[in-house]
Amino acid sequence: MSSKHVPSRSRLAALAVATASCATYAVVVTAPAHAATVAIHDIQGSTRTSPLAGQTVTDVSGVVTGVRTYGSSRGFWFQDTAPDANPATSEGVFVFTSSTPTVKAGDAVTVSGTVTEYVPGGASSGNQSLTEITRPTVTVVSSGNPVPVTTISAKSVPNAYTPDGDSAANGSINGLTLNPKKYALDYYESLEGQNVRIGPSRVVTASDAYAELWVTVKPNEHRTKRGGTRYGSYTSQNSGRLQIQSLGTTADFPVADVNDVLAGTTEGPLDFNAYGGYTLVARELGTLVPSGLGRETTRTQKPGELAVATYNVENLDPTDATFEEHAAAIVHHLQSPDIVSLEEIQDNNGAKNDGTVAADQTMGRLTDAIVAAGGPKYEWRSIDPVNNADGGEPGGNIRQVFLFNPGRVSFTDRAGGDATTAVGVTRTADGSAALTASPGRVDPASSAWTNSRKPLAGEFTFRGKTVFVIANHFASKGGDQGLTSQYQPPARSSETQRHAQATSVNSFVKEILAAQKNADVIALGDINDFEFSGTAERLEDGGALWSAIKSLPKNERYTYDYQGNSQVLDQILISPSIKAKDAFTYDSVHINSEFHDQISDHDPQVLRLRP
Repeated sequence: MSSKHVPSRSRLAALAVATASCATYAVVVTAPAHAATVAIHDIQGSTRTSPLAGQTVTDVSGVVTGVRTYGSSRGFWFQDTAPDANPATSEGVFVFTSSTPTVKAGDAVTVSGTVTEYVPGGASSGNQSLTEITRPTVTVVSSGNPVPVTTISAKSVPNAYTPDGDSAANGSINGLTLNPKKYALDYYESLEGQNVRIGPSRVVTASDAYAELWVTVKPNEHRTKRGGTRYGSYTSQNSGRLQIQSLGTTADFPVADVNDVLAGTTEGPLDFNAYGGYTLVARELGTLVPSGLGRETTRTQKPGELAVATYNVENLDPTDATFEEHAAAIVHHLQSPDIVSLEEIQDNNGAKNDGTVAADQTMGRLTDAIVAAGGPKYEWRSIDPVNNADGGEPGGNIRQVFLFNPGRVSFTDRAGGDATTAVGVTRTADGSAALTASPGRVDPASSAWTNSRKPLAGEFTFRGKTVFVIANHFASKGGDQGLTSQYQPPARSSETQRHAQATSVNSFVKEILAAQKNADVIALGDINDFEFSGTAERLEDGGALWSAIKSLPKNERYTYDYQGNSQVLDQILISPSIKAKDAFTYDSVHINSEFHDQISDHDPQVLRLRP
């Protein structure tokens, strides 16, 4: 599968304090008998965790700034109107009521309850914790009070993202004193639970099915050519990104694409959740102004150019309703490439886990749809996996498939390739390299490919010239700590398998080049890692390959959009003979990642070359 996860929106049962879900909640409308002895900033403290965690607090006063009446996270935020002088201490906090609150924004209240540190996503997620008051008793003192607000802007958010974690605490930043003037994550944490406001802000990740989108409060921060915010290195996290949700119903939420603008002001409490970290939960949502961003179309390859593409079609199976749209994308936006590496083709009954592994019905529907869209009658080659051995949805049996236009290229069929047999390289009598099986799988028995898609190798001929193509779908980023993790820098545990996979593919390419130094080799697909990553470095090791997306200007290098970061996950890498000719063009064709109505979460890539 791709690196995208589909989160559950229910509040997880594994709270930091398990009893929070059965909290008592009462509202009293008479004035309190005595003044509060603890203020909200005392509860929040100057680190990420409360110095009063686990303790009972009494008569904490403030004004309600937002109320959440849906889901299993019901509660409200309230904020002190008499802040202290310490910029590190937040003046707002969330009160978890469990049942639907009856207070409303502008109510002055006092709250008694237990201070709790709740970790969204569970303790094993690595997420920062959210300070809450649980088992509350709430007293309404008055209504109709002004709601305090703090403005978040390009000037207020530091450029530096986060300090390194405390080595004595295994990299955790929880115990470090916040420095909100120096680090963006510290700045956002110093506002956790407070009512915040942003002005007109550009959308940098389209709205999704969960009624959320991402904007940037820094309009010039690593802006892409089409209005996103590019993620160009591990130290370039883009501090202006902020997730937006709504306190209203999903029907109230705008349908937005990248480069649209959330105009006017957007205002509400600053929350922290498992799927994106700091989130402005809007009580008042700005007006969406569409930019009219259109889907891209690449140019048609010239008669002497070979067009090779990679396209992740996101778990395509015969029950899907997107065949015509994928066909239109291939024919009209990609201009019918000569060879297409498809990733995430599922078997004939999709995720039904009954032992089915063949995908001829899936491919038949797609190739027929391409013809109906005005494209060529593509042929295809693939190898069925061992059932449930290649990861992805159980029963789905995703795999890579070669599409090719027989009117432009020919495929060299060489028997012997199956799910468990490793393809090899031989040297022919004329000194050329050849595959022992075509199609064949690269190193399928290696532990690098355990529960992951095995690379598919094929031998093609274009105008009498042999081109070796290796279709890949590396292990996903599932399990990595997020950019807002309490552990800094965040651990990227999934890299271990991708590094081994990259080494495996690199070694196979070197076998081809050892047999024929000037062989034209293309390794492509959903690499699930960045062009600057250790995975890319291992693929390129020894000059065997080079990631051609690096031929693009930096503000055009992206294939995927995640949490406000436009980034590279899909790559086409080329051997030295292709790179040396300098007779290729590269295009990342943005038809999905920037749009709310995407048919896949990945953008396809096209390389045109003269072998």
